[in-house]
Amino acid sequence: MSIQDPSVNNKIKLKVWDLPTRVFHWSMVALLGALWWSAEVGEMQWHQVFAYSLMVLILFRLVWGFIGSDTSRFSHFVKSPQHVLHYVKQPNRTSVGHNPLGGYMVVTMILVLLVQLTSGLFATDEVFTEGPLYSLVSSDVSSLLTWLHKMNFNLLLVLAGMHILAVIVHGIKGDKLVGAMITGYKHVTLDIATELRFKSNLIALVLVCFLAGLAVNYLILPLTAML
Repeated sequence: MSIQDPSVNNKIKLKVWDLPTRVFHWSMVALLGALWWSAEVGEMQWHQVFAYSLMVLILFRLVWGFIGSDTSRFSHFVKSPQHVLHYVKQPNRTSVGHNPLGGYMVVTMILVLLVQLTSGLFATDEVFTEGPLYSLVSSDVSSLLTWLHKMNFNLLLVLAGMHILAVIVHGIKGDKLVGAMITGYKHVTLDIATELRFKSNLIALVLVCFLAGLAVNYLILPLTAML
């Protein structure tokens, strides 16, 4: 549903982000901060709890990328390289949802997070904490995955920095990405405004509860007994 905003010349206020996608975005930001903090201070049990919570979010986002609202679906923002190059040549153009270049960033971030989470399952600090799948691999493989887990986090920091820089640049150009991810609404030009379909928040809640139930039962509860 669009809302005419006479204060913005030739633009309308359009709902572009559903609540589940917005909650996912800000929860991921909070959990990445918590993961960094827990690793820095050596709270490795809490580090694992935060990691499993992030795993629930990422799995939800993957599923929501196929069954969710229009702008949340990968098919809406993952475009061909030619499409991305065309967008780069018109950098001032506002997009509904993720722009083509931002879509690649989303996919890259999810893939890097999956590497981080998967490697952490086999990692060890060689003192007290081991990933739940540590015993399934040799010590050499575990050491390699532990190294990957640590190095991959640096890549996450680089991607986060690039994302923040892109948000600042878009903000300077008048494309208020942060506000849109908070309220769900964005000002777009009339030529790209379109009716978007939004899935029920209840579907997202059921999906998150199912994934969280599995994580709590098989991963988090065994850890909380040691906290």
